[in-house]
Amino acid sequence: MIRVLVVDDDVRVAKVNAAYVGKVPGFTVVALAHSAAEALARLAEQPVDLVLLDHYLPDGDGLAAVRELRRRGHHTDVIMVTAARDVATVQAAQRHGALQYLVKPFSFAGLRPKLEAYAELRRILDVGGEAEQAEVDRIFGALSARSAAPPDLPKGHSPTTAELVRQVLLTAEEPLSAQAIAERAGMSRQTAQRYLKLLERAGRVVLSLRYGETGRPEHRYAWAPPG
Repeated sequence: MIRVLVVDDDVRVAKVNAAYVGKVPGFTVVALAHSAAEALARLAEQPVDLVLLDHYLPDGDGLAAVRELRRRGHHTDVIMVTAARDVATVQAAQRHGALQYLVKPFSFAGLRPKLEAYAELRRILDVGGEAEQAEVDRIFGALSARSAAPPDLPKGHSPTTAELVRQVLLTAEEPLSAQAIAERAGMSRQTAQRYLKLLERAGRVVLSLRYGETGRPEHRYAWAPPG
């Protein structure tokens, strides 16, 4: 079993995230924490394989917590689970060794692929031994393969913005309009529409029409299923 520590300053959110983790085969939540200090204390008490770490904590931020746990010699893997959407924080998380970055709000459908990808990575690494190029490619590709991340974008387009659109669609229970996507992602409707068109052309987004009693049909978008 992969042992998980869930860290979130909101007690309710921490419990919800823990429940999500518990629904994925092979994972078990061993502790919850609601501050950086409490997270470090939990890590000192028992071994943990993975930390689901919020960025906004009452006694500091998640990146500072990652730095401190590394300083203390903990090699626990980290997936950031946070509402922080600015590019600087995303880049800093990557540089500090976060394996994945999941933007709030999200549903079980948003978290599950991240955990399954992490489990696949663990299976590859547990084999050990020397790695040929194909095996190296598998290791570096394990975390992204299941996530079906947005494709390469034209110059002038932000991968982070595309990821926000993807997260909104992945966590939606039904197809959404461009306006609804823009509101959930915190961007303008025009920006949402521009990225939706790119993702649709790449085959990552499915467009459907909703017809009302009068007027033009409303465009609705959903993330395309695997395959």
